Amino acid sequence: MALQFKDYYATLGVPRTASEAELKKAFRKLAREYHPDVAKDKKKAEEKFKEINEAYEVLGDAAKRKRYDQLGANWKSGSEFRPPPGWAGANGGRTRTHGGPGKADFEFQFGGTGFSDFFEEMFGARHAGGTGRFAEDDLSERGRDVEGDLMVALEEAMQGSQRAVNVRHAVACVECAGTGRQGQRVCPACAGGGRVAKSETYQVKIPAGVAEGQRLRVAGRGEAGARGGAAGDLILRVRLARHPDFEVEDSNLIYEAALAPWEAVLGTNLSVPTLAGRVNIKIPPGTQNGQKLRVRGRGLPQRDAGPGDLLVVARVEVPVQVADGERALWEKLAHESKFKPRE
Repeated sequence: MALQFKDYYATLGVPRTASEAELKKAFRKLAREYHPDVAKDKKKAEEKFKEINEAYEVLGDAAKRKRYDQLGANWKSGSEFRPPPGWAGANGGRTRTHGGPGKADFEFQFGGTGFSDFFEEMFGARHAGGTGRFAEDDLSERGRDVEGDLMVALEEAMQGSQRAVNVRHAVACVECAGTGRQGQRVCPACAGGGRVAKSETYQVKIPAGVAEGQRLRVAGRGEAGARGGAAGDLILRVRLARHPDFEVEDSNLIYEAALAPWEAVLGTNLSVPTLAGRVNIKIPPGTQNGQKLRVRGRGLPQRDAGPGDLLVVARVEVPVQVADGERALWEKLAHESKFKPRE
C-alpha cells in the first residue's frame, strides 16, 4: 500500500542537518504557536499540534531519526512512497491478518489516535499476540490482540478524557457466524475466511494519571476469532505528547527557567507555568546554574499515590552583547568582586 510520505524536517521548518538543540528550539516555537489552549482556531491548531508532535517524536529520538534518515532517496517519493524491503519486519508496522488461500487479507487501520498512517507504518508498535484454542477438542480459536499507539496530551493525562478511536479491521462474518461455511457450501460473504472488513468507532477512556507506555485495553475489539472463537482485545499504548514547556520524568514535570545573572546572585520572585495555571516561586540568592527547585504537588497525578512535583531547573543566561554603559558596570564588578570561581 502506497503511503503519503511525511517530511518531518519540513514540518518543523529545519534542515536535515539540524542539531538536537535546533530541533528542540523549532519544536518549542511551533508547539507554543499551535497549542490548542492558546490558538484562536482550536480545531486547526489541534491538527497542526499533532503533526508537530509526530515530527518531533521521530526526529527528537536519536534511534528513530537514524531510521528515518536511512530512507535515503526514497524520502522524496511523495504519495508513491513505499517502505524499504524488510522495514516492517524489523520495526513492527501494521498488523496484517492473513486468512490463507482464498481468504481475505486485512490490515488494522487506526484513526483518532493522533498519529498519521505514515507514522504507524514506519514507527508504530503494531503487533498481535498469538491465537490459542480454548480446549484440545475445540477447534475454535481466540482472535489475536491488536496493539496500536495513542498520543495523549499532558492536559489529558492531568485531567483524564475520553477519545473516539476509529478502527478498520476484520470481524466475524454475520452470514456464517464466523464459521466460513453456510451448510455444505463456502460462505460467499467472507469467501470462507469467517471474517469481513468493518470500520468501527470505540470510545476509549483515558484515566487521569495515565503514564508513558501504559496500555489501555478495550476488551473484545481486536482480531475476530476463528470458527466461532472469541475476539481478541484492542490494546492502545500511551505515548505522551511532547509539550512546549515541560519535560516528563515519571510523574514529575520539568520546566527550565531562564535567569539573568543578577537574578541568580540576588534572588528573585518568578512566575512559572503549570498544567493548572501559573504559580509564583521564590528563587533564593546564590542559585546555581542547573539547580532544581521543587514545587510540590504540581506534577502529573498518579493512580495509587499523590501527584508528582514540578521541578524548576535554573538556567543562568548571560547577554551576548552589552552596551558601553553596561560593559563599564561589568568591568567594575569584575574589579571589585572577590568571587574566584576557579579557586
